[in-house]
Amino acid sequence: MSRIGKQPIEVPQGTDVTVNGQNVHVKGPKGELTFDAHVDMTVTLEEGVVTVMRPSDEPQHRALHGLTRMLVANMIEGVVTGFSKTLEIQGVGYRALKKGSGIELNLGFSHTINYPAPDGVSLDLPDQTTIVVTGVDKQKVGQAAAEIRAFRPPEPYKGKGIRYKGEHVRRKAGKTAGAGA
Repeated sequence: MSRIGKQPIEVPQGTDVTVNGQNVHVKGPKGELTFDAHVDMTVTLEEGVVTVMRPSDEPQHRALHGLTRMLVANMIEGVVTGFSKTLEIQGVGYRALKKGSGIELNLGFSHTINYPAPDGVSLDLPDQTTIVVTGVDKQKVGQAAAEIRAFRPPEPYKGKGIRYKGEHVRRKAGKTAGAGA
């Protein structure tokens, strides 16, 4: 058995889970999410506990077992508590401004970058150098954070760019001033 896939998922109070064949629908205080499980996986709901079963021990089924279980668990966690990722902007003159539901980024280019918030994701700016991406869908939150980071990833010499909070950027030594050619 998959160590992750065999673990049952407890459904917390105030959360409604509906399983209809391969379709799993989760509704909670923060929103609702729907997921279609792989045709080989069996998702069952009994007495407030969701379990995922697989038909055989083939490598593909073992992989899908753990994946399906975690996707359902993340849906439940998302509608109850939500997910968030924090990005930090480092560099002289680099900053973010709130524009409607999206953000406008000044990252040292000759133009500003406008990033509209994807559906189901909110972008908050506690200050000009911090971006907080929040939402109920873990995949959408991570994707939006990765897209924002990709505009100016941290460079290894001065560390300028957009990084995740707590991310360690490996630094390199610059060129040393040597004798002329």
